[in-house]
Amino acid sequence: MTLEPIRKTITVHCGREHAFKVYTEGFDSWWPREHHLGDGELAEAVMEGREGGRWYERLTDGSECDWGRVLVWEPPGRVVLAWQIDGDWKADPDPARASEIEVRFTAEGPGTTRVDVEHRAFERHGATAAKVRDGVNGEGGWNGLLKIFAAKVAS
Repeated sequence: MTLEPIRKTITVHCGREHAFKVYTEGFDSWWPREHHLGDGELAEAVMEGREGGRWYERLTDGSECDWGRVLVWEPPGRVVLAWQIDGDWKADPDPARASEIEVRFTAEGPGTTRVDVEHRAFERHGATAAKVRDGVNGEGGWNGLLKIFAAKVAS
C-alpha cells in the first residue's frame, strides 16, 4: 500500500534565513500548545538544530516525549524530520515505522519566501498509515500549522 504524500505551500513575508530560523530554532514560539502527546501541559516543543538531533516535547512536569529525529539539516534551505508518531497519536520509537516531513525554504523575491512542506512515506506506519495521513491533512494538520507559522514569522 502506498499513500500519496501531503504537500502544502505557503508564502511568508520575510527572507528565507529568517523563515528557516523561526521554523527551527523558534519552533516552540509557534507550535500550538494543544499539539502534544503526553498527559499534562506542554512546556516546550524542541527541534535540535543538527542532523541526528531530537524533535520532541517537554511537559510542565519535566517529562519528555520524542516525536522523531532530524534527518537532514541544511540551513537555510531545508530540514527533513522523521515523524515517529502513529495514527493513535502515540510515540513509536522504531525509526523504520516513521514517515518523513521535508520543509523547503525558497526565496521568491526580496523579503518573500515560499515554504513547501511534503509529508511522505505514510505506509511505514503500517496499520495506522491512513489515520496518520488523514490527521496531518486536516485543518488541524499542516494547513493550520503553516498558517500559525506564517503569522508568527510576520510578527
